[in-house]
Amino acid sequence: MPELLEILYRDEHLVAIHKPACLLVHRSELDRHETRFALQMLRDQIGRRVWATHRLDKGTSGVLLFALDPETAGLVGRQFESGQVDKAYLAVVRGHPPESGDIDHPLTRQRDDYEFVGERTASEAQPALTRFRRLATVELPYPVDRYPTSRYALVELEPLTGRRHQIRRHLKHISHPIIGDATYGKGRHNRLFTDLFGSRRLLLACTRLGLRHPHSGAPLSLEAPPAQDFAAVLAQLGWSMGGQ
Repeated sequence: MPELLEILYRDEHLVAIHKPACLLVHRSELDRHETRFALQMLRDQIGRRVWATHRLDKGTSGVLLFALDPETAGLVGRQFESGQVDKAYLAVVRGHPPESGDIDHPLTRQRDDYEFVGERTASEAQPALTRFRRLATVELPYPVDRYPTSRYALVELEPLTGRRHQIRRHLKHISHPIIGDATYGKGRHNRLFTDLFGSRRLLLACTRLGLRHPHSGAPLSLEAPPAQDFAAVLAQLGWSMGGQ
């Protein structure tokens, strides 16, 4: 874990960082043993309070946007809630999904770690839509399931709704779970990537956020290439950055 967070953008209202994998955004009831959080680290690094405007899972790396005052946090938060923020992610998944498509599958609500302890899911399902595009594929000569080889793909994802763990749950739903996902993935494939490439992280990264600046209204595009540990796996699979 780096001592300093990489700052991607900063003005008088906003600051965006490149969040490393395995770093919580803020304190969680489920991870009481953790002592480092992106919110606290950034506050200490820039010497002032910050407010998270959205969330990334602990295992997900990439663009994370904070506000420097509560009013700005509220304005940006409303853009996220109303679906006005464009989001792009990269993921390495098991199998070869179609070249492109939409995953339109309702998801039951999963509450945030800090909301309560105990029963963690509500019964009501909420609409959820994720658009995906396959960027690259590979077939490795290792039998993991019942086949003599194992197939993997690099996909770009655009979540059009903002349900908790939406991308991870949607990819599991179409039987192409993310490599490194201990909750929704396949342990045997996760272990293969650890053995072959030394990868012990969730291979999911937020590579772009596009929104309107909450005060000027100007378009704001925040981008981050895959982190070094993510990029190293892509290189070992023979894929260039971003799969282009």
